[in-house]
Amino acid sequence: MRRTIGNATPNRSTLSEVNGASRPGRNWVDCQMLNLLPTRTAVLLLAHGTADSLDDIPEFLRHVTGGRPVPPEVIAEVRHRYSRIGHSPMNEITALQGELLAQKLYLPVYVGMRNWKPFIPDVVTKIASDGIEHVIAICLAPQNSRTSVGLYRRAVEGESGPPFSLDFVESWHDHPSLVNAFAEKLRAEWFAVSREIGATIPIIFTAHSVPQRTIAQGDPYETQTRQTATLVAQAAALSPGAWTFAFQSQGMSGGAWLGPTVEDKISGLKAKGHTGVFIQPIGFLCDHVEVLYDIDIAFKDFAQKLGMRLWRAASLNESATLIDALADIVRARLQKT
Repeated sequence: MRRTIGNATPNRSTLSEVNGASRPGRNWVDCQMLNLLPTRTAVLLLAHGTADSLDDIPEFLRHVTGGRPVPPEVIAEVRHRYSRIGHSPMNEITALQGELLAQKLYLPVYVGMRNWKPFIPDVVTKIASDGIEHVIAICLAPQNSRTSVGLYRRAVEGESGPPFSLDFVESWHDHPSLVNAFAEKLRAEWFAVSREIGATIPIIFTAHSVPQRTIAQGDPYETQTRQTATLVAQAAALSPGAWTFAFQSQGMSGGAWLGPTVEDKISGLKAKGHTGVFIQPIGFLCDHVEVLYDIDIAFKDFAQKLGMRLWRAASLNESATLIDALADIVRARLQKT
């Protein structure tokens, strides 16, 4: 049975078909603030997006590369990865996150994808046609990089600027509730695994790699991802020697990508005598191919070939603490309006 939020039914079509924003329920304790807003305000969540089916992958990859040709072998490899996991639930989970945020805020929440439907420019047009005058935009990639957040912002602004006033959240990698959301998932599973094994399992925090040239040009991404990992470790009361950090999912294109790689870190832990490893991504907010294939299949296979076991913290997905983080960011921005 579907749940109902206000006048909209929160299924995937609510947010992913650009037919309207998720409409909030009437349970936000800060409703008085809404009466003080000078303009019609909405929230825009921005995400990467993913192909809906295997047949969509060539078109999806063309969006990822900005229209540049994609080698057939790359298409074949990506198709293989998607076929191994069955389906990437990223679009559906992102839509649900928007719906949960709308329930929390009593504000319309829109979702726009950079590389799939609903495309960000289409959502921007929809927001304007709905009469929204002010938008708080949050990228569902907490750490700021021009390869992610920068591209999302350009997609929102377009060539002539957005048709509404825009408050764009550049990063939120150190928000306390985001940190606590990751720490909750870590504590719930890492302690249980360590008890089961009878030993302290080393942790690798991971984030998606980016081209090294991006960092060389002053991008804050590497610093912010490492800061997030450090804060999560502190929140979970980990000792300094209990964890390390790596970048995952290096690109298939040419050029050097940021490391160290997860494979190098696993090999290093094996050399130190460890028989298992626990991975927690701190750059991803939901399940998708970089989690369900790269970690759950590829890294697990790599570890097994070394005679090691591998576990992963559950993704945040519908985490109430994650939704609290997003809601707190919006409330803080509203207070400055």
